[in-house]
Amino acid sequence: MTEPEAPSRADATRARLLSAAAAAFAERGFHGTTTRDIASAAGMSPAAVYVHYKSKEQLLHQLSRVGHQRIIDAIDAVDDASDTPAERLAAAMRAFATHHASSHTSVRVVNYELDALTEEHRAEIGGLRREITRRLRAIVDAGVADGSFDTPDPRMATIAVLSSGIDIGRWYHDGGEITPDRIGDFYADLALRTVGASTTDIPK
Repeated sequence: MTEPEAPSRADATRARLLSAAAAAFAERGFHGTTTRDIASAAGMSPAAVYVHYKSKEQLLHQLSRVGHQRIIDAIDAVDDASDTPAERLAAAMRAFATHHASSHTSVRVVNYELDALTEEHRAEIGGLRREITRRLRAIVDAGVADGSFDTPDPRMATIAVLSSGIDIGRWYHDGGEITPDRIGDFYADLALRTVGASTTDIPK
């Protein structure tokens, strides 16, 4: 009888499987990827995959849950309520865009394969996505309230800002002239212009 894997070894195995699944889903799409594809990329047998994940969909759900939570954590790490709305929006959007460039393979999967999730899992991820929107919308609303932002439709401005950042995962690739940090700075500026921030609040 084989000994169960130690937690650290099991965690490393699951992480390897998630990384392999993200790469495979990004390349072939969820429906075009087989469990065998994921196992092969992870250097495992197909049967070994089921020790850790019951299905291909469960792998996608885990990728989606972790990926969206990382975005929330990235925003929370830079959002200081004592800063001005312009400073807060620039910091949040810089973190959002930089993450989408740095993790472009996984974010492409978690943003564009949502329909492959079960109804229950899709509802869970939808809640995380609404939480991301709520955080950005709160900053936009604060700027409108104190007069530092001038937008007739804060809701649409928030959607536009987030949608532009999400799309980074679709077109960005490693090795080009545009770095994640440069993207972060550009999208921070773009967000401020989208909400009609005072020109004195936009970094030069």
